[in-house]
Amino acid sequence: MSGAAEPVFSFALEATDGAARAGVIGTAHGRIRTPAFMPVGTAASVKAMTPEAVAATGAEIILGNTYHLMLRPGAERIARLGGLRRFMNWPGPVLTDSGGYQVLSLAKLRRLDDRGVVFRSHIDGSEHALSPERSVEIQHLLGATITMVLDECPPFPAERAAVAEATARSMNWAARSRAAYRPRPGHGLFGIVQGGVHADLRAGSVETLVEMGFDGYAIGGLAVGEGREAMFATLDEAAARLPGDRPRYLMGDRKRTRLNSSHI
Repeated sequence: MSGAAEPVFSFALEATDGAARAGVIGTAHGRIRTPAFMPVGTAASVKAMTPEAVAATGAEIILGNTYHLMLRPGAERIARLGGLRRFMNWPGPVLTDSGGYQVLSLAKLRRLDDRGVVFRSHIDGSEHALSPERSVEIQHLLGATITMVLDECPPFPAERAAVAEATARSMNWAARSRAAYRPRPGHGLFGIVQGGVHADLRAGSVETLVEMGFDGYAIGGLAVGEGREAMFATLDEAAARLPGDRPRYLMGDRKRTRLNSSHI
C-alpha cells in the first residue's frame, strides 16, 4: 500500500470582482482563505492574545519576524524545541518576515552592501550578520510555512538612483535566497517586488522575479511615507503585472496586515 500523498503548496483562485480576488492557499499546515488578515506575532506571540484567542478571530496564519527571533531566543534554539509553530503553540501556517524591513529601520546601527547586512542588536549592541542565505537558513530553522526572500526596502523620500540601486540589490538577493532555499512539501518561498514609486522600476522587478519563479509574490516598499495616492497607484500598477495563478502578499510598515489583499 502506498502512503498518504505529500502536501503540496498551492493556490486556487475562486472568485474575482474587478481587481479583487478570493482564493485558497493550500499548505502543509492547513489552508488559508484569501483575502486574509495576518496577525503579527513578531517575537512568536501575538501581543495580549493566546493562540486560541487568535484562532477564534478566524485568523488562519500568523506572521513571525526573522530579525527579532534570531536575536532572542535564537533560531537554533527554536529549532531544537520543535520549530516556531510548536514553540508558540500555533497549529496553522506561519509566514516569517526576512528581516528586511528591520534593516531599513536600523539605519544607524547597520552597514549594508551587496553581500548582506551587518548590524548591531537593539537589545544589547552585539554585532550580527544577515545575508540572503542566512535569512533563508534562519527561516528554515524556524520551520516557516512561507519563507520570504531578503530584500532592501528603500526609505522615502529617496533619489531615483538610490531606489534603482536598492531594487537591483533586492533582485540579486532574491536570486541568492532562491538558490539557498531548501524546498519542503507544502511550504513556499515568496519573492518581493521593490522599486519605490517608480513604475518602470516596479515593472522590471516583477519581470525579474517572475522569470526566477516563486510560489507567491509580495509587494514591498510601501507605506513608508509615500502617501496614500502614490501608494495605491504603485500598488495597482505592480499588482496588474503579477501572475494570476500565485498568491499575493501586500506588505507595508510594521502594521503589515494583508495576504492576497482585496486591493489586489
